[in-house]
Amino acid sequence: MKRSEIQASIRWAKDFAAKNGFQLPMFAHWDMDQWRRHAGEIETIAKTMRGWDVTDFGSGDFAHEGAVLFTIRNGIPGTDIGCPYAEKLILMREGQTLPYHFHFSKTEDIINRGGGVLVITVYNSLPDESMDMQGDVEVYTDGVRHVVPAGTGVEILPGNSMTIRPYMYHRFSIKPGTGPVMAGEVSAVNDDNVDNRFAVSKPRFAQIEEDEPIQFPLCNEVATLTR
Repeated sequence: MKRSEIQASIRWAKDFAAKNGFQLPMFAHWDMDQWRRHAGEIETIAKTMRGWDVTDFGSGDFAHEGAVLFTIRNGIPGTDIGCPYAEKLILMREGQTLPYHFHFSKTEDIINRGGGVLVITVYNSLPDESMDMQGDVEVYTDGVRHVVPAGTGVEILPGNSMTIRPYMYHRFSIKPGTGPVMAGEVSAVNDDNVDNRFAVSKPRFAQIEEDEPIQFPLCNEVATLTR
């Protein structure tokens, strides 16, 4: 992805969150000068990879596979660094998807915090970690149990949520015609370097072509860029 595309997407995400009444923490708005001025105070942010995350999962087609994410809170398991849980925003335009994946350890609640209708398509996984194309899937939406066929797209309306447990394959998309979605994630602490298993192998973070100066460093860049 080009840096210009990443930064334009962050500006869109900030505006979309504001229109939905969601206020981001102050470091979401820092430019590089502000990050450098606070370099001695942001160890927890850097270590827990909080902040902006714009990725196309290596697809080269961000308009159809990718999203803007912002990690608000996070921690490191087995330590007193950060929080004992994670909280994110996932902001998607209509037509975008997050590819099929599961998590090895974290359970997450995905909440539609505003905009259109979020669709979460689900499959179980098999012992070899491949997708179970036949088995029914047990899902909980706001604590209500449902058993649905493999490959069901569960619609999550604004204000509603779904719990995703380890080893459950899931893909995010948007119901056509309903507009962009601001989803929230509340979960166990998050480590995107080791806890994602994609159905088709994909890089978690984007490869970046530097075509303009960095204004908003990404969560996996903060530690390096503020040294």
